[in-house]
Amino acid sequence: MKFQLPPKPKKTSTVVKRFIILAAVIALYTWTFTSVNISWDRVFSERTLEKFNRIIPQFFDPAFEETGTILVKMIETIFIAYTGSLAAAVLAVPLAFLCASNMVKNKWLNTLGMWILGAVRAFPEIILAIIFVAAVGPNPFAGVLAIAIGSTGMLGKLFSEVIESIDMNIIEALEASGANKLQILFYGIMPQVLPEFLSYAIYRFEIDVRASSVLGIVGAGGIGTLITFAYLNRNWDEVGMILLVIIIAVTIIDQISGYIRRRLV
Repeated sequence: MKFQLPPKPKKTSTVVKRFIILAAVIALYTWTFTSVNISWDRVFSERTLEKFNRIIPQFFDPAFEETGTILVKMIETIFIAYTGSLAAAVLAVPLAFLCASNMVKNKWLNTLGMWILGAVRAFPEIILAIIFVAAVGPNPFAGVLAIAIGSTGMLGKLFSEVIESIDMNIIEALEASGANKLQILFYGIMPQVLPEFLSYAIYRFEIDVRASSVLGIVGAGGIGTLITFAYLNRNWDEVGMILLVIIIAVTIIDQISGYIRRRLV
């Protein structure tokens, strides 16, 4: 019996498809820029260029004398991100099991869990921070709450996908041997999902460090508070030093967490 290869697509149809896609992308970008109503005359005006030439060089002349104060606030930012990420990782686990169709067979409960996670993901951390600042006052605790709630949606979604991808043969073997639900959880499910749970939680911590850097702008603690004060006082050299500290801290955290995630997975 001879096997025949599938016919090759015609070059003409491929070229037409690529041309249509390219035209659609160009049309989308054109529509986007024309809808924004950018005033290009104002962007390239002499006044704007003068401000640019006066402000931007100060970013590259950072105020090193403020290093101590900035480092203290950067550490506070990392603590906010860590506490919020840890709380989110804990809260996301039951919601992930609720969404996983191979764990909870009730479609109504699955849908409810997905709606909860979807609703949480709909709110950016800065909006949650504004709400919690109004509720608990302008302090780092408001930032922790904003990070915790905002990260729960993403982690819950990722955790549920991990749970749905586990090997169910192991679960069936444990059930056949007479294991109870708790034993199945600790010996059949958790060993399969825990490495990826930790990997995603660490990855979310990287994101939360960046998010926590701006929460202080609305009074939720962290280095964003210093950014606000420096901006209001037009201390652009101090802003440059804050940005330098953020870049170094985020880079170090990315390298360390990346190494840990590679070892876990």
